[in-house]
Amino acid sequence: MNEIVGRDDILLVTLDTLRHDVAVELAEAGRIPNLARHLPGGAWEERHAPGSFTYASHQAIFAGFLPTPAEPGIHPRLFAARFAGSESTASRTFVHDTPDFVSGLAATGYHTACIGGVGFFNKQGPLGTVLPALFQESHWERSFGVASPDSFEAQVACAERLVTRVPADQRLFLFVNVAALHQPNWFHSPGASEEAGDSRATHAAALEYVDRHIGRLFAAMSSRRRCFAIVCSDHGTAYGEDGHTGHRIGHPVVWTVPYAHFSLPGPSDGPKDGPSDDAPQGADTPGAEAT
Repeated sequence: MNEIVGRDDILLVTLDTLRHDVAVELAEAGRIPNLARHLPGGAWEERHAPGSFTYASHQAIFAGFLPTPAEPGIHPRLFAARFAGSESTASRTFVHDTPDFVSGLAATGYHTACIGGVGFFNKQGPLGTVLPALFQESHWERSFGVASPDSFEAQVACAERLVTRVPADQRLFLFVNVAALHQPNWFHSPGASEEAGDSRATHAAALEYVDRHIGRLFAAMSSRRRCFAIVCSDHGTAYGEDGHTGHRIGHPVVWTVPYAHFSLPGPSDGPKDGPSDDAPQGADTPGAEAT
């Protein structure tokens, strides 16, 4: 990350509420080709969420505690605030002297921008301003929110406009919180109804909807230079498992999430047909707090 920071643009996409099992099934079935073509080895990595709902998880993520690899062990992180005794800070970790890596990147010259989705990013009340306030520039409108059937298309259009406004010689960190998978998501599935409500099937249909448009986001973010991308869920959600519905609960379908990071080649880097070989691999991947 010490080579990537300052060289590449950086994109973080949280697919809010996406379950690991649904993400894996759709990738294996060829139903999310635009995402799958960028996944290392064509598969999602299984990880554990740092929180069971959006606010808690994103506070941890922005502090550098991205979803933790599911296997036991200490997992070095991509980003970490300087902290004495941190076992998850390694030689490859980008270490910053700020409380979150958003401001850490800003301190190195990045323009930091947020395109919000769910209510914790809507800036309509004090709580909805906390996370957007970490960024130099933040955007939210009703068309980005959970009730909009076209939310991700509107977010991508915003990202495309934003990218063109940032000076070409300035590095960009863009964060997008994708609201489409969060309830209500029934309107993404043909034949579903508001009366019948959301289901695991409509959740899957929402991911297919996101996949149809995410190529535009990747293209915009790699139009200036190479882009290091992180795509993950912040937490999952339950659709009746063991009697549970929703999240902010301690159930495996909530804590188990999909994760991937990869490089998107820039205009001078050759064909954009998959993850770049220089994306961080192996042990030097984000992990949970181990201090």
